[in-house]
Parts: sequence; structure tokens; C-alpha cells
Amino acid sequence: MSTTLLTKSDLSKIPKLYETEDVEIEDKKVHVKLFTPWSNWTWYIIECDGEDQCFGFVKGQEAEFGYFSLKELANIEGPFGLKVERDRFFTPIQVGDIPHW
Repeated sequence: MSTTLLTKSDLSKIPKLYETEDVEIEDKKVHVKLFTPWSNWTWYIIECDGEDQCFGFVKGQEAEFGYFSLKELANIEGPFGLKVERDRFFTPIQVGDIPHW
């Protein structure tokens, strides 16, 4: 299943959940960056089940690692109908290279 945020092809390039479990946290690779253009919320995807559930680093009111749903993110609507967007210019980086992680 693809969402409006990522295609099946995008999802196939992200490691499956728990696949990078043995990699040190700051060395884990972030594959996709999603963000809200109207606020400071950002989701960095490290692993995904290939359909909906992702593990990654989330920056919002707090900054933490955790699980989140692509379907839920795709349903968020901000002012003037704005939606969560994918940073199409984002190049995969290591967690330790995320600004102010």
C-alpha cells in the first residue's frame, strides 16, 4: 500500500522494522524527511514495515525516537488545507548529522 507521502518504490528502499537494531543510534541512516510547512514538526524515517508503520526520529514539542503511522501523517491537515510534506531535496544522512538532534 502506498500513501500520499511515499510510493511503494520509496518504501522498498527503507530498511524493515528492527533491521538496523544492531547499529548505534547516531550511525543509523535516515532515509526520508517529512515535515509540516506550518509548524516545527519533522519526522525522519529510519525503518518502515513497508506499508504504514515507521520508526524514526521525531522533532516537535520534544525530540524523540519512536514509531509513527504514515496514514495518520497523511491525514493531518493544517491551516488553509496544508498537509504533511516530504522534503524532496533531502539526502539520506546519519542520525548524528541531524541538526540539533
